[in-house]
Amino acid sequence: MDGNSAQKLTPLVRELTRVFSNYNKNSVFLKKNLKETNNFFREIRQNYSNACASASTCGATTLEAGLCSDIALFSQLNCVSFPRDEEEYLNSIVGSVPYILVLGQDCPARYQLLNCLLGEKLLPLGAELGGACGPEGGTCKRRKLCFTHGRQTRLSLALPGQYELVHQLVAHCGRWDTVPRQDLEIQEECEDNAHRLAELEITLHHMLLQEAKIMVVPCAGVQTLTQALDDCLRDTIPITLYALSQDSVTQEQAASLLKIRELLPYPICYVRVSGPPQPGETASPEPGRPAERGALYKQLVSLGLLSSGAGNCSCGAPSQPHGSVLGESVDRLHRLLGPFARQVLIGQQVEAASRLNALHCLWLNLFINQAFDLQRDLQITPRRLEYTREKEGELFASLMAIANRKQEEMKDMIVETLSTMKEQLLEDAANLEFTDIIVTQNGEPVTSKDIKSCIQQIQELIVVQLNQAVATKLTSSVNYLRESCVGTLERCLSSLEKSNIDTSAHNVTSNHLKQILNAAYHVEVTFHSGSSVTRLVWEQIKQIIQRLTWVNPPAITPEWKRKVAQDAIESLSAAKLAKSICSQFRTRLNSSHDAFAASLRQLEERHTGRLERTEDLWLRVRKEHAPRLARLSLESCSLRDALLHGKPKLGRELGRGQYGVVYLCDSWGRRYPCALKSVVPPDDKHWNDLALEFHYTRSLPKHDRLVDLHGSVIDHTYGGGSSIAVLLIMERLHRDLYTGLKAGLSLKERLQVALDVVEGIRFLHSQGLVHRDIKLKNVLLDKQNRAKITDLGFCKPEAMMSGSIVGTPIHMAPELFTGKYDHSVDVYAFGILFWYLCTGSVKLPEAFEKCSSKDQLWNNVKRGSRPERLPSFDEECWQLMEACWNGDPSQRPLLGIVQPSLQSIMVRLCDGSDLKSGSLEDSN
Repeated sequence: MDGNSAQKLTPLVRELTRVFSNYNKNSVFLKKNLKETNNFFREIRQNYSNACASASTCGATTLEAGLCSDIALFSQLNCVSFPRDEEEYLNSIVGSVPYILVLGQDCPARYQLLNCLLGEKLLPLGAELGGACGPEGGTCKRRKLCFTHGRQTRLSLALPGQYELVHQLVAHCGRWDTVPRQDLEIQEECEDNAHRLAELEITLHHMLLQEAKIMVVPCAGVQTLTQALDDCLRDTIPITLYALSQDSVTQEQAASLLKIRELLPYPICYVRVSGPPQPGETASPEPGRPAERGALYKQLVSLGLLSSGAGNCSCGAPSQPHGSVLGESVDRLHRLLGPFARQVLIGQQVEAASRLNALHCLWLNLFINQAFDLQRDLQITPRRLEYTREKEGELFASLMAIANRKQEEMKDMIVETLSTMKEQLLEDAANLEFTDIIVTQNGEPVTSKDIKSCIQQIQELIVVQLNQAVATKLTSSVNYLRESCVGTLERCLSSLEKSNIDTSAHNVTSNHLKQILNAAYHVEVTFHSGSSVTRLVWEQIKQIIQRLTWVNPPAITPEWKRKVAQDAIESLSAAKLAKSICSQFRTRLNSSHDAFAASLRQLEERHTGRLERTEDLWLRVRKEHAPRLARLSLESCSLRDALLHGKPKLGRELGRGQYGVVYLCDSWGRRYPCALKSVVPPDDKHWNDLALEFHYTRSLPKHDRLVDLHGSVIDHTYGGGSSIAVLLIMERLHRDLYTGLKAGLSLKERLQVALDVVEGIRFLHSQGLVHRDIKLKNVLLDKQNRAKITDLGFCKPEAMMSGSIVGTPIHMAPELFTGKYDHSVDVYAFGILFWYLCTGSVKLPEAFEKCSSKDQLWNNVKRGSRPERLPSFDEECWQLMEACWNGDPSQRPLLGIVQPSLQSIMVRLCDGSDLKSGSLEDSN
């Protein structure tokens, strides 16, 4: 190849060098991200594996609810890792090096293509080469060639991946420009197997070889195609080129090509390296018209190696799933080969970055959801404990009130019961058959001992029947408490037990609590047979009856038995009995109440320890785990976006904010026009905040009232390489609301903006996000003056908010300064924004304009200072503003109520009218 030809192909060398250089640079970022991701997962597993083991050891002896909760939580964190197949795939991609693999119909074709690639006549061609070569090898025995970079030009024989052989080459005997033919061939008389398998390594100081090696496969007589490709595919990503020197391929060559396609998981670039234009092919097509395809192209299509339309396209994108292309002229090779190589290499890196980012997002969402669970536990558990204490107190007070209030009712009930049952009791006593006592037929007197036994049996008869009657009536007076108080308490205690607890574990404290509850209230209230209250009535009656005495042993007759029973009944004092029962009932209640309170305090102490660990974990999830993973996610996503769409070009500056500069960007990723926000995070905290912002924004479904974020690219050369910037590419709108109000908006337009903003905030809240910085500059308008919310820099889920003071001073709700706030801060900020919309200007409220400093403004807001009412304000609009900026967050209206109110105002003030810019006029 002459010098002129080499000069023509210089653009090919430059293009391929640029492609491989970019690939290697991106590989560095991909490797770094993968390594840091592995480190992150390993640290998480190690930390929480130890914590889980510690919790399990303690839990085995104490079985505390908190430890069971910790075990479940730590076990979940201990599973944070790569899926095995994903890890193997990513490691294979980042561990693979790119190189150019040259195949061809024969050795001359391969050598000619190699010379074209390097722009030098390094390998002999034509008569210089000699010998025959084909897919079956023929008489050709040429070695595998490997071109590598080095400062000095040299040739050597080496076993692949092993060591250099000591062998005298012809090239060593003198100066050479073209590799001697003898060094390329394996001599027939060579019997050394190592020497036959050795590859010829050619070291050159060449720009392309600095970025990638080039390999030329040996002849089939030296090594089979399968073996050759198997050796070349280990830990590599090949840019496969197939040199074609003929107008067509033979059946043997076609079979070889089909075998190559089967063995290679990558597309192939077929290159016609020589020969005149084929029949039917236009050598120099007219500008704007593609060349007609020749016979070679049609044959490759018929073999299924190309699809119709594959070839030299302007962008180099593959035109079929396999992605193979055909370059039908070596003179135009640089137009095809550069895009083809880029497509192959970028495809691998995009797939790896996409998989890595998908894994980042998966675990990041898990951490965010976990933060919600932890926050809910921190909020609900203390409320459950307090509720349990309150309900038990109500139950205790109710039962004590019954014991005090029911004493007179109980006395009357006992009197009534005795009078009702008296005749039946006397009759039953007269007919009572004594046990263990022999009574004569004539009723003669018996011993004093037998008389006492008879009296005792008559008393027991009365006690049993009277006790049953009294207990039944007492039950009906307090039975309503069972479901309303005791049932509710048991359900609350069960929820405290089951909160994040392993099903195989039992909570001793909660079980003890329930046992006390049952013993103190459930059994006592329902008066089951054999309960303590039943025995109480029994003992009281026995004590009274046993005070009766007898002087002389009587005759055991029915009349005597009736008289004994009547005396026992008349001796009962209903008042004393009722007083004694209620007194002992109160004593038992007090004792049970004290035991319950002590057990509940013990449960609360255990939950307090668990909640301290939960809060610590919540803090780590918010401050460490999620931000660190979000940054890795931003890096992997930005790498993917850069690979797919390239680095965006910065246009003129559109504006500056506290944390970045916004530039015009004509187009990026087939989207136009765009706005580009360049942020240079000064420290890790800003990096993490930006990464989380990007994750929340990117995870949001597309919505008409939110500015669409197209993607991101990390610029490592920002400011001449002095800093790293994150370029966020987003939808570009016409202007912001501040500029719109200055220019003048009609009443209807301003009310529509208010509705649009409310719709956007409602959507954010429905996704669990709080914006925290609603203001004029963060509302953008399109050419029809419809509004979209932008700049989600402070936007976070409630569970991820750390209580930091963020926002723009005049739009900040008072509770923001306490660090404890929720989504209602956006309602407050909208109230201030609505004031501006009602005035139709950007002039500060008088109350805020008078403040000389931000601190003074904040102090005034905390004391209740708000924007003033202007005479032109509509009454309903003013009431809506006041409601939205109420100092008590719980009194602010829900946006679901604000939206229809705004719609009603808009219909009333604007329907059928054409009001121009100016303040809202009072409609009254």
